[in-house]
This record gives sequence, C-alpha cells and structure tokens, in this order.
Amino acid sequence: MLEAVRVTKRFAGVPALRDVDFLLERGQVHALAGENGAGKSTLVKVLTGALQPDKGMVFHKGQPVQFTGPHDAIARGISTVYQDTNLIGSMSVSANLFLGREPRNRLGLVNFRQMHAAATRLLDSFGLMIDPRLKLRSFTPGVRQMIAIARAVDTDARVVILDEPTASLEPPEIDTLFEVIRKLYERDVAVVYISHQLTELYQICNRITVLRDGQVVHSGLMSAIGPSKLLATMLGRDLAEIHPHHTHSASRRSVLQAHGLFRHAAIDNVDIDVRAGEVVGLGGLHGSGRSETVKALAGLGQLDRGTVEVHGKPIQTGSAAKAIRAGIVLVPEDRKAEGLIPSLSVRENIVLAALPRLSRAGIVSRSKQDKVVETFMRRLRIRAASAEQPVRELSGGNQQKVMLARWLAMSPKVLLLDEPTRGIDVAAKLEVRALVDELAAQGLGIVLVSSDVQELVAGADRVVVLREGARIAELSGEQVTTDKVMSVIAEGPR
Repeated sequence: MLEAVRVTKRFAGVPALRDVDFLLERGQVHALAGENGAGKSTLVKVLTGALQPDKGMVFHKGQPVQFTGPHDAIARGISTVYQDTNLIGSMSVSANLFLGREPRNRLGLVNFRQMHAAATRLLDSFGLMIDPRLKLRSFTPGVRQMIAIARAVDTDARVVILDEPTASLEPPEIDTLFEVIRKLYERDVAVVYISHQLTELYQICNRITVLRDGQVVHSGLMSAIGPSKLLATMLGRDLAEIHPHHTHSASRRSVLQAHGLFRHAAIDNVDIDVRAGEVVGLGGLHGSGRSETVKALAGLGQLDRGTVEVHGKPIQTGSAAKAIRAGIVLVPEDRKAEGLIPSLSVRENIVLAALPRLSRAGIVSRSKQDKVVETFMRRLRIRAASAEQPVRELSGGNQQKVMLARWLAMSPKVLLLDEPTRGIDVAAKLEVRALVDELAAQGLGIVLVSSDVQELVAGADRVVVLREGARIAELSGEQVTTDKVMSVIAEGPR
C-alpha cells in the first residue's frame, strides 16, 4: 500500500532521515517506534507529501509517486490523524466530520439534517453518544481525538496513519479505538500506529519498524521482539543503564495537608496529606476529579469549602499567587495551552515565574536570568540549540523539562505534576521519572497525576483513587500494584 525506499531528508544539512526503508502492506497494523527526534514524524510527512525527500522514492500500491502535498495523499486514500488534532473548535461536531464533503440538497445548500444523522451513525460506531450539533470545543480532548479518528476512517481511506492516538484517551475509549482498528484491518485497510506506549503496540500491531537517529535499527514481526529488547533497541543502550525506581524515604513531617476540598460538581470532600520526600499518586478515570484537585491545591479556581496547609500554616484557597508564595507549584496537564508560551525562547519560559525575584527596583538582572537558565538547563539536561531557541521548536520531552525548570527555579516545597509524561517518548519519560525521584530525595512533597497506571505504580509511594470527584480509596506499601490500582479504579475498593 505504501513504501519508502532509501529515503533521506536533511534540514539545514543535518539528516533527519538516512536511507530509510519502510514497507506497509494491506491488512496490516504497523508500529512505527522510536524516541522523539528519531525521525518518525519526518517519515510520515514524506510518506504523505507534506515534505519531499532529498533522496529516495515513495511508492503507492507499487507505483512510484510524488505527492504534491497532503491533499494529494488524501485523494489517493491516505489519511493521517495527528496527536494535535486539526479540528475547528468553533464549528459543530458534524461540520468537522464532513468538512469539505458536506451532503447537499438539490439547490446546492448543505443538508444539515442529513449531515447530523450521518454524524450520529458514525459516532455511534465509535461508542460516542453525543449530540453532533454541539460545538466541538465543548468536548474533552479525548472525545475530540475520537472525532478526528472517526473523520479519517469515514473518508474511505485505504491507509490510516495514527500519531499518538491514545494520548488523550481513557481506557474505555482506547478499547473502542482498538476495536475500530481491528475492523479496519479486517477490511484490508493498512494502519500505521505511532505510540510511546509499548503495551499498546503489543496489543494492536503485528509488525514494527524502529527508528533511531533517523535510521532504521529494527524491522520485523511484533511477536519477534520482546518489550525489554524493544526498549533497548529504541534507546540504543542496555536496560541496566536505565534509572531504576526506588522507594522514597519520606519524613514523618507533612508538607501539605488538604481537608474537605469541595467544589460543586467537581471535587467532593477530598483529603490529601503529603509528607516531605514522598510521592503521592492520584489515580482515576477522566472526569474523576484528578486535575480539578491539583488545580484547587494550586489556587486555581475558588473552592466552596476546604482548607490547605503548608508545613502546618493555612493558606488562602483560590489564589494561585498565594499558593506559589507558600511553595505550591503546578505543572499542568496541557503544557501548550496552559503552561508554555510557544513564541518565547527557552530562557524566557524558564525565568517567567521568577522575574520578580530576579529584579531590583523593577529592573530585571540579565546576569541573574542567565545563571538560573544555565543551572536548570544543565540540571534537567534540556536539549536545545541555545537558551534563545523558541520553545515551540523543542521536542515534547524537552518542553516538559522547561516547564519543570520554571517551577523548580521558585524553590518549591510541593510539586504538583499533572500527566507529566503525556506525549513524550520513552527516554524522556525515564528522565522525568528519575528527576521526580531526585526531587523527592531532596525533600519535596510531590503529587503525581497520571492516566498511566504503570506510571503511578512505578513512581508513587501511595496512590489515592478518585471517582466522581470523591476519594474512594488509598493504597500504600504492597497494595500499590498495577492489578490492585486498576481493580480499584474500575470497581471501587473491596
């Protein structure tokens, strides 16, 4: 269905792809794996006409092609769904699903009744019981992702490329997506599946190609390479070199205490206690109140009632400024929408919160800025051409480390991490996990929110499970296992 033969692509003389061979056959779910910067996105853009190769050929159904752009590829039945969905929030779900191919009446006008009915049938097949007449922006990122995938599938595409399709999805939505993918390859549709979640690759893919530094380092049957070997192949080093998880040595002293946090329809009398040097995980499905709880602790949004104390001293809730002054900082779930300023440099993003501390009489010291930036770029191993590089040009993992650097520069006592490894590659996840362990060892109290149960189990000393805004269980010690946490999330405590 689609093939790349000895494809090479350079940017400013630096090779992003080097003699890459890739073969996608019909009725196949082919994993494309590798760290951020390995060349996955560049290869997809070459295959779909968004980029032209400097050397090599692309074949479609065995014939050489030179797509003039993504629209040309779409016309040939090749559809791509990116992690950042290209949807229009101000338009209805139906309009997004049928954009450019709206059903029309005899006068050439859009037949909205027919379009809404067709949208309802399509959404039902994805398990989405929603009103397609509503604006797209009124739905969660997970629902928007499923809508983007539904649109791609409904175009009669014979090749579907899915780039991190589950990054915003909850387990039930992932199950639905996998069922849709199985139906696709039963219809001989070829699927390229890109994900940093290795467990997903083994669940849904039958072949895999691994890229590292722009080159193919492995290609073959999914069943022929085990998870440990795959991870080592992606990283280019033995697993023994990877930072192991260790239990944190928490003190007996509470650094954060929250009692009776309540906000109508969001948080229902949640209590949280975090000791210095401890990592407390927050688990639960999307909508369980995880993000709402950490945002409340960070002073974002007024509570109806409840108290928050840092080292036994109460702080005013509903004030982000007072939470920060008390030592509570939040790395938000959506770093692009709620954290980073893409047009600013790495340096400007890192020092943003610390500017008052770096100024005298309203004048900011550039030398103090440079010292802070140099310290945290080195400490967090932020990979950038320079501190003046726009942050939008960095990989997802390095953008996340810039966010961490901004708040670590404030010398916090409590670090709230909301989905800190979402959308970043395996190597960056390991670096973030190692950093969390290091910060806990230095005495920070850490709250870790994650949809990835394995991440909670690997990184947290205790796991608090939420459902419908309420705390339903707390697991600690030997109770913190993947099976136990998943069981409590799905069925509640027993």
